[in-house]
Amino acid sequence: MTTAPAPAEEKSPAGPNFRLGTQRKSPAHRAALARVKAWVRARFKLSDDDTILVAELECVVPGCPPLETVIAFWTEDTQRRHYKIFKPVEQVVEDDLPPSWMKNALIVPEGTGCDCC
Repeated sequence: MTTAPAPAEEKSPAGPNFRLGTQRKSPAHRAALARVKAWVRARFKLSDDDTILVAELECVVPGCPPLETVIAFWTEDTQRRHYKIFKPVEQVVEDDLPPSWMKNALIVPEGTGCDCC
């Protein structure tokens, strides 16, 4: 008797320990992503040309929150800044964002690896 091959392990662009959230595309989920993106733009005084990424990731590492929101942005100085909020994007509130004076502390040094973005 022949057995079927095991399904291939799902690959994630976020790295081996994360999967992109639940792939929900409900209106509430899309609205939450847009809301967080607008808060980030306002909090850090980003221009319309600055790139902002807001994504919900599912973590598969034991002890890691099951869903987390990852926020990254690039400004005209081309430096990447990022941080995580350890809750699903629909539960994120504006007070979860770091204060504006931390903008430069969020810079990811060139050559630093990251599993999230």
